[in-house]
Amino acid sequence: MAKLDGKVAVVTGASKGIGAAIAKALAKDGAAVVVNYASSKAGADSVVEAITSAGGKAIAVQGDVSKAAQAHGLIEAAVSQFGRLDVLVNNSGVYEFASIEEVTEEHYRRLFDINVLGVLLATQAAAKHLGEGGSVVNISSAITHVNTPNASVYSGTKGALNAISGVLANELAPRRIRVNTVSPGFVVTEGTHSAGIVGSEMEAGFVAQTPLGRAGRPDDIADVVTFLASDEARWLTGEVITASGGIR
Repeated sequence: MAKLDGKVAVVTGASKGIGAAIAKALAKDGAAVVVNYASSKAGADSVVEAITSAGGKAIAVQGDVSKAAQAHGLIEAAVSQFGRLDVLVNNSGVYEFASIEEVTEEHYRRLFDINVLGVLLATQAAAKHLGEGGSVVNISSAITHVNTPNASVYSGTKGALNAISGVLANELAPRRIRVNTVSPGFVVTEGTHSAGIVGSEMEAGFVAQTPLGRAGRPDDIADVVTFLASDEARWLTGEVITASGGIR
C-alpha cells in the first residue's frame, strides 16, 4: 500500500518545474492529484498524461490563485471531482530579480500577489475541506538565508511566506491540520533555464556555496514534499525544511 493511498492533493503551479515533479511524486505514492495551472494548459495536460499513463489519477484545473474566486474554484473542483481534500501544496510562485533602483510598484505587487496572497487564498479555501490529518505544504526558498543581491522583493515574499506558515501551523493545529514549509536551494527547472540562470555565473556561484556540490533537481524537492504530505510526518508542523544541499 502506497503511503498516500486514498488521499486527494492539490498542487498549485504544477504545469512545470518543481510543481510538476511534486504532482507526479504525490501520484506515484497513491494520491489523486489536481494539477493547477494559471496559463500553461499544455504543460498541465502533459503532467496529467504522465500521471495517468503510469496508472495514477489526476486532472488539470486552471486558476490564478491570487484571485479569490479562482482559488476557491480550484479547491471546489478538487472536492467535486474526488470527493475530499487531504493535501494542499502551495507551489505557485514567480521570481523576478531587480536592483533597488529597478523596483517598481508593479514588480512588488506581482510578486506579493502571487507568492503571498495566493498562498493565503488557496489555504483559506482548502481549510474548509481539510480534515484531521490534513497537510499544507508551502514552497518557500533558501534565498531568504543567502541574501542574494537584486532579490529584495522576491526574498521578501518568501520571508513573509515563512512567517505566515508558522502562524497557520498554530492556527490550524487544533483541527489537527499540519502546515510545513520546504525551502529549496538552487534547482534546475524550465524557469531557471528561461531566466538564463542555468549555465551562468549565478548558477556557478550557487553551486560553489552548496556543500553537496551540485544544483538541485525537482525530484529532490518533491520527495521532501511527499514525506510532509504523508502520515509519516504526523508529528511535524510549523517546520521549515531547507532542501538546499546544505547551502545556508
